[in-house]
Amino acid sequence: MYNYYSRTIMNQPSIVSFARGDVTGDKVIDNVYLTGIMTPASPFIQNITLLVQDGRTGEIKSVPLRENAGYNPALFLGDFTGNGVADILISIATGGSGGIMYHYIYSFLENTAQLIFDFNPYNDKYQYKVTYHDNFKVEVVSKINNKKYIIDISTKDAQYLNEIYDENGKLKSPITGFVNPLSGLYPVDFDLNKVYELLAYQKIAGRYNADSLGYILNTLGWLDNRFVLQNQNVAIFGYEDNEA
Repeated sequence: MYNYYSRTIMNQPSIVSFARGDVTGDKVIDNVYLTGIMTPASPFIQNITLLVQDGRTGEIKSVPLRENAGYNPALFLGDFTGNGVADILISIATGGSGGIMYHYIYSFLENTAQLIFDFNPYNDKYQYKVTYHDNFKVEVVSKINNKKYIIDISTKDAQYLNEIYDENGKLKSPITGFVNPLSGLYPVDFDLNKVYELLAYQKIAGRYNADSLGYILNTLGWLDNRFVLQNQNVAIFGYEDNEA
């Protein structure tokens, strides 16, 4: 009897994140929850589900998530579309070594769930080519806007460089890297107009995932019923200046 009861309790969903704000557009504060089933002796959470309780009527609507398992699920409420009503940003860590995240944004205007950002189409759309070149250079090409970036890797340690280049700085063999899927999606109101843009992080990797070369930073803004690319930057890691 005890074991049956314990299993029943463990399989019941719990509230794993909570936020309050007007997401339906009726000027009444609503309750927004993420619920999930906890894993015993682990931070892993399954069956993560979005619940919105209408602050005026008390009615609760449930929205299942396509990717609904992971770590540290979190909510952020903010206006991403400029209609004056808060949208719902959901973030879930996958727990993998690449730091990859699941992100969704839902509009809940008039109590109707509409998915306005999905990390999967984003990852499919934002593709890159990473190629090592002679003289300690790595070229990163963003295909969506045909922008090219050059990363100088000459400050990496000698053992790393000696595995890749000969004494004349020539590649010993062709090497390609890659850019990870989304590892972070952050709401930022860049122009302080109370409408949030999205700052998307994607790690640039060399020969393997732990071989980090920097990050692609894409700023997305809402335009004509979708998020579009506004700005793109590449952030690189600094190194110690021993001559300072």
